[in-house]
Amino acid sequence: MHSRREIIKQSAAVAGLLAATGLFPQHAFAAYNKGAFEAKNVADAVKAFGAGAPAESKEVTLTGPDIAENGAVVPIGAATTLAGVKHMLILVEKNPNALVAKFDVTDAIEANFLTRAKMGQSSDVYAIAITADGKALFAKKEIKVTLGGCGG
Repeated sequence: MHSRREIIKQSAAVAGLLAATGLFPQHAFAAYNKGAFEAKNVADAVKAFGAGAPAESKEVTLTGPDIAENGAVVPIGAATTLAGVKHMLILVEKNPNALVAKFDVTDAIEANFLTRAKMGQSSDVYAIAITADGKALFAKKEIKVTLGGCGG
C-alpha cells in the first residue's frame, strides 16, 4: 500500500513530465494568475485581475473566527449579493503572498464560498468581489492568530 506522500510525489512527477512534453492540458493553467498569487498586498492582487481600487460594501460579507487558535487551518467564508460578479477573492493582508483563494462566478453559481487559509500571524482578512465592469468591493475582518500556521 502506498502512503499519501508517495502518491503525491508520483502525481507531481507525472504532471511535471506531461508539462515538460507539452502534453499537460493548457486549460489547467488558464485560471492561474501568477501576478495575483505572487502579489504582496491587497491592492496589487486586485489590480492583477484588472479591477480598480477596492471600496467597502455592505453587499459583500466575510466570515471567520475572531480568534484562530491554529493559524494553519483558519476557516474563512466570502459571499456577495451583488449582480455581475466575475470573481470572489479571499486575501490575508500580512501573509507573504496576500491572495489565498480566487473563485470564478457566473450567473449559474451562487457567490458564497468557504475555504481554509493558512495565517502566520494576526491580520486583516478581505473578501473582495470583482464585477464584470472592473469594480472591486470588499468586506474586511481582523482575525487574531494565537499559533502561527506558516512554520511559526
